[in-house]
Amino acid sequence: MAKEWSHLIDKMSQRLAPSMAKDHPNLPVEKEEGCYYYGVDGKTYLDFTSGIATTNVGHRHPKVVQAIKDGADSLAHGPSGVIMYESILELADRLAEKLPGDLDCFFFGNSGAEAVEGAIKLAKHVTQRPYIVSFIGGFHGRSMGALSVTSSKSKYRQFLQPTGSYQVPFAQEDECPAGMDSEDYVVAELEKDFKRLFNHQVTPEEVAAVIVEPVLGEGGYVVPPKKWLEKVRELCDRYNILLIFDEVQTGFGRTGEWFASQTFGVTPDIMAIAKGIANGLPLSATVAPQALMKQWPLGSHATTFGGNPIACSAALAVLDVMEEENLLENAKEQGAYATKRLQEIKDKHEVIGRVRSIGLMIGIEIVDPSTGEPNSDGLFKILDKALENGVLFYFGGNQTEIIRMIPPLTVTQEQIEEGLQMLDKALTEYEQEISVGT
Repeated sequence: MAKEWSHLIDKMSQRLAPSMAKDHPNLPVEKEEGCYYYGVDGKTYLDFTSGIATTNVGHRHPKVVQAIKDGADSLAHGPSGVIMYESILELADRLAEKLPGDLDCFFFGNSGAEAVEGAIKLAKHVTQRPYIVSFIGGFHGRSMGALSVTSSKSKYRQFLQPTGSYQVPFAQEDECPAGMDSEDYVVAELEKDFKRLFNHQVTPEEVAAVIVEPVLGEGGYVVPPKKWLEKVRELCDRYNILLIFDEVQTGFGRTGEWFASQTFGVTPDIMAIAKGIANGLPLSATVAPQALMKQWPLGSHATTFGGNPIACSAALAVLDVMEEENLLENAKEQGAYATKRLQEIKDKHEVIGRVRSIGLMIGIEIVDPSTGEPNSDGLFKILDKALENGVLFYFGGNQTEIIRMIPPLTVTQEQIEEGLQMLDKALTEYEQEISVGT
């Protein structure tokens, strides 16, 4: 039976900060399970958001739920360092086996922004250099340190004036001149951008680290060429600058490997991980080789809640599920199927621009068919219609022009097909509306 919800919607505007609570679409739900949300309206919604790329093994996976219950029977709170417990140490061992290179030492926090803050602090402390270089379009969090390297939308930085960083363009293959190889173009542009930066704004000797999302997340699911990330690594090595990968969104199977670092074959010096690590419980980690981590003296970075024992237990269950259910392979297979189907759908709908994908990280560009320009208003109308049909997507992109399709890695081909048919219907309904309007 559908429940009355309007009194709670009214209370939202009174009690919850609108900077978060006015997100889209504010779907009232009473339960989640697998790839589905169950609304208070009695309807079932297919979820292609994974709690914004977080519930990678599906909502309330039974093994994760059981791990949470079992963990709560023993310990509810750390704090790590004051006491020590098995789950945090076992998780560190298990993660060290999954991470690339010699990334084997962990500072556990609660959120992606905290993981990025830790990475920035570690890089500055180790190098004793003041500046960080990031890429235009990157999203690394909204706390002040993370915000200083975030540039996916200017409104995030408005009135806050973050300092201590410089930005250079991310790989934009679509800007490649006709007749030129796009990979060669973005690599050459990257070299020129760093040369210009170091000649005119900051010397390389002052730069502690370069931070990059291997695939832009909130910035629109832009997938760079492997050669471009290899060049970033080469430039960091050339100038003795540390390389930080922000894998908050790309980690834990989202790109078809444990981490995007492995997908692209490029290993950073420091990594920030979160989101899918504990399938919805607050947990994150700043990861680096022991040689770097050991240069942080006692008390230079600490936390009360980071590495919560219940969250660590959930994270261990996540690793088990991903292995037992072959979710890396499923991400590749279902991502390829979804991309193929979306290309077919694109051929039917002029409002779709580009489709960008890697694993189950898929971006669908919405444009004005008469101009080809990004169409944010149209995007939200399409999202609303898709929700009415029974599937939930999220948005992204600098101009809010990208539909993000990020289902749990447990998603089946049948669920992909069902959700894309709903999207196809929503696109048709929207195009019929704008046709009548003209």
